Order: sequence, then structure tokens, then C-alpha cells
Amino acid sequence: MFPAAPGPRTRALGTSGVVVSTLGLGTSGFGWTADREAAWAILDAYREEGGTFVDTASSYSQWVPGHAGGESEAIIGGWLAARGCRDEVVVGTKVGKSRDAPGTSAESIRRGVDASLRRLGTTHVDVVHAHLDDTRTPLEETVAALSDLVKEGKARLVGVSGFRPERIEQALGLAHGSGAVPVGVVQEEYSLLVRDHAEGRLQALVRREGLGLVAHSVLAKGFLTGKYMPGAPAVPSARALDAEQYMSAGGHATVRAAEEIARMR
Repeated sequence: MFPAAPGPRTRALGTSGVVVSTLGLGTSGFGWTADREAAWAILDAYREEGGTFVDTASSYSQWVPGHAGGESEAIIGGWLAARGCRDEVVVGTKVGKSRDAPGTSAESIRRGVDASLRRLGTTHVDVVHAHLDDTRTPLEETVAALSDLVKEGKARLVGVSGFRPERIEQALGLAHGSGAVPVGVVQEEYSLLVRDHAEGRLQALVRREGLGLVAHSVLAKGFLTGKYMPGAPAVPSARALDAEQYMSAGGHATVRAAEEIARMR
């Protein structure tokens, strides 16, 4: 079962009472850079080391030629069934970017979540995120649709990903004013190379409102591993184009500093 309370290697997601391992597992590469066998091996190793928080999205990995999206969720769902460990893993997914359910209208959210639940082989997810701030849809509609999922038992917590702080504040205000379930988790990019997204106003907001803050892209698309440094052996990588944005004198200096600190430990 899930940990009952935070410990040295766990954290509570804000004030929700949901406790997860400090290190979450992102799975955007499942079904892409990691096939099912490799993905299951990663999931097994993560679980054996005490990991309990798996993050995915309905759109993973629709950018790969021939993929429709949902490949990551399907792999995770197969693993959960094979290992019989659904009650031990906090599963978060995101909707709004998939081709078959784009945007965060009530219809798209419901269609996207229902498809995610089928692929994951579960009756509910622990966190459902709006994967983007869809300004074409009234925020009231998005807030109500996400809230309905919790009230219906299809999700435990509402989350958002890629929302500006002021939009999160608006969403919270709408929820509190209407009796909807408010946002409880915020996902944002955060790494040694990208800090401004999660620090400052957003950090103050999540502390004030008691929200869980979950970092993504903590290795900067693999750049912080050092494999893209000048002089490093050429390694074929499907993510190389994503990492190009960090390839600068400042980025390389950050990697060298991190490597120096690692040698001192």
C-alpha cells in the first residue's frame, strides 16, 4: 500500500494527504526510446528501490512516426497488471495534448481520461493533470470537468502542467467560488538549467496554497547527464534535438560544475 506518512525518502503532495517517493519516474520515453521490455525493467528497478510515483500522459509518444499516443500508458498498465501492484503505485497522467482528445473542454477531458483509464487498466488515476492551458476553453469549464472526475472517483487529485501562476490562481478562485475540487498539484519544468519557471511567484503560490509541486525534465532532456558535452563520444539519441536548447557555454559550464561536485562526494 501507499506510505501513510512522509518519511526521509517520501513527500506529501501538498496538503492532500497523498504521499509519494521523493523521486518520481517520468515515462515519456516508454514505447519510444524504451520498448516494453526495457520499460518494465526500469519500472521493476524503480519499485525495488522504493519508488512509488509514476508520471505519464495520454499524448506519450504520439510524436513518433506511426504512434497514436497512449503507448506509455499501455506499457504501464500492462506492468501494473502483471505485477499486481496498482495499490502500491501513485499514478499520475495528463490530458489535453493527445490528437484524439485535444484541449481541455469538458468533452475532451472526459474522453481523454476514459481512454487513459482503459490503457492503464485501472478504475482511477491518483492525479489527473490538464497538460496545457487551453485558452480557447473557458477556465470555468476546465475546472468543473477536472473536479467532476474526482467526484466520480476517476481521480484522487486535480493537477495542472504548464500553467502560469496567475492562471493557477484564477483556477483556484473559480473552484473555491463554485464548490469544485481545486487544483492540488502543479507540474513544472525544473532543473539546474531551468529554475525560473518553478521559483519566484510559482514557488510562493504553492507554499501559500498548500499545493504539491512536481518537477519535470530534471535532467534537461538528458543534457545534464553529460552525454552532449564537447568531446563526449557520439551517442545516437532520439532526444538530441530536444537537448539542443541547452547547448551553450553556460549549459556546458553547469554540467562541468555538477561533475566536479559529484567527484567531491
